[in-house]
Amino acid sequence: MQITCGIDWAEQHHDVAVLNADGSVLARARIDTGATGFSRLMSLLAEHVDDADQLASVPIGIETDKNLLVVALQAAGMTVFAINPRAVARYRERHGQSGKKSDPGDAFVLADLLRTDRHQHRPLPSISVHASAIKTLARQHQDAIWSLNQTVSRLRSLLLEFYPQALRAFPNLKHKAALAVLSAAPTPEAGLRLTARRLATLLRRCRRRNDPSLAEHVLSALHSPALRQPTAVEAAYGVTAQTLTAIVVAMQTAVEELEQALAAEFDQHPLATILRSAPGLGPVLAARVLAEIGDDPTRFTTTAGLRAFAGTAPVTRASGRSRYVKARKVRNKRLGDACHWWAFVTITKSAGARAHYDRRRAAGDHHNAALRNLANKLIGRLWWCLQHDETWNENTAWNIDIATPDPRTA
Repeated sequence: MQITCGIDWAEQHHDVAVLNADGSVLARARIDTGATGFSRLMSLLAEHVDDADQLASVPIGIETDKNLLVVALQAAGMTVFAINPRAVARYRERHGQSGKKSDPGDAFVLADLLRTDRHQHRPLPSISVHASAIKTLARQHQDAIWSLNQTVSRLRSLLLEFYPQALRAFPNLKHKAALAVLSAAPTPEAGLRLTARRLATLLRRCRRRNDPSLAEHVLSALHSPALRQPTAVEAAYGVTAQTLTAIVVAMQTAVEELEQALAAEFDQHPLATILRSAPGLGPVLAARVLAEIGDDPTRFTTTAGLRAFAGTAPVTRASGRSRYVKARKVRNKRLGDACHWWAFVTITKSAGARAHYDRRRAAGDHHNAALRNLANKLIGRLWWCLQHDETWNENTAWNIDIATPDPRTA
């Protein structure tokens, strides 16, 4: 019997619906999120297939690709479709216009979606455990950097409210010297008491060179006359600034540890050599690209699919006599971000990439549009390298005759 299964997942439980080929509901269930619920789900599906060999072919729809249930289903060899919630909302309107919504109802919609339009959706790729580990580290590393930048912005905003002298002394708050001095002198009063000898000791601990002009600049900024908050308010601000400074230091350490773990994991992957051969792809960017593309060779059968997934391929909107091309908004934003920075770096690493960028700029593209077009070319050439298991060749990539530099030493 041909059946489809829909799962509406939640934090405390999952709702399941099983449909036959005619759209009739064969079973409904609410299962827990642990191993017991998974066993019950597998038993429920096994009851409605003719033999055990058909179980793996049952399409299962769910609105996420990161749930532990998804991991268990893929490990069991099941065919899982991660359906975009926006698509589910549109399919829900097929069954009624009242706007009602329920968890069991969404499970039914997911199962019916695969029953009628399975060919319009793609199952989750078969990503190796190694690539999944890289994906986890790459995403956590990127999230940690974003969080670090947000915290630094909070610290900068706080200093503007009571201690602008510190920003004049250290415009770059991410620098270890800035964080060390702020920890020692978190208020204007403490900054006024800071001596040249104490400052020199702090800078030396941060491995800054013995530059008298730097110490003089910092002391001049911290000792300059400035407006002050009331004493009690300034002390409160100082405690907050010191706390945020400690958080920034801890986050910087976490980012460094994640980057080291990511580099070590990525270097062991079989595709690392191909990715690193492309100019502009350093260990972090290459790992991010691999994390989002994955290592399933059947995932993207054409370069157009990969370009659309990355968001580098434009979208054409045509209606009547109106026709215009715009940037693609629905995409893998992490892969799109990695490709943007890859293109940005490549224009200084590759003569062919620079020539293509210059042509796009001469044709009227602004900077980001030219980079997006260049990224579209780069991702297509990388797809070819991955499909044919060959490293990057500059002459072939740009149809030019130049000496190909080693991207790891360029």
